[in-house]
Amino acid sequence: MLSKEFFYDLQKYVSEHLVNYGLAIEECFPKGITAGEVLYEKIAPTEIKSFVENNRKPSFAEVLFGYIDKTGLSDAQVYKKAGIDRRHFSKIRSNPGYHPSKNTVIALSLALELCQKEASNLLNAAGYTLSDSELPDLVIKFCFERKVYDINDVNLALDYFSLKPLAGAVE
Repeated sequence: MLSKEFFYDLQKYVSEHLVNYGLAIEECFPKGITAGEVLYEKIAPTEIKSFVENNRKPSFAEVLFGYIDKTGLSDAQVYKKAGIDRRHFSKIRSNPGYHPSKNTVIALSLALELCQKEASNLLNAAGYTLSDSELPDLVIKFCFERKVYDINDVNLALDYFSLKPLAGAVE
């Protein structure tokens, strides 16, 4: 059970970290270039292939199962702790190209009790990040910082701000 102090600290954390990234669209382009203009450069296909080969990171499945192996937990322990259905987890295991939802990745990170850096790595492998401009993400970041890994406690923290819970992350 989470204490009143936890929720006070959570409110303080959110108010200190919630950032408004409201840049005007014009600020995203170099001087003299408008949003309607597009710059093209000729790039050789071999350059693209080389870039991809040199910069490709491990897939979500590779990162996830690396963390599972590192913890020594069984697949069943992980998906039950994450509140994920066995069939859903089987889809993740058997389909290397499978793309889970952000909530599923967060639930798996919590189940594996990853530190914030490892959770960010797993989220990144799935194409996600925890943003300082999104309230649910700040609540999740706070829980990782405080090492609150129980999905029920995290859902209580989300509910405190009337946010959608992680439970039911099954796709």
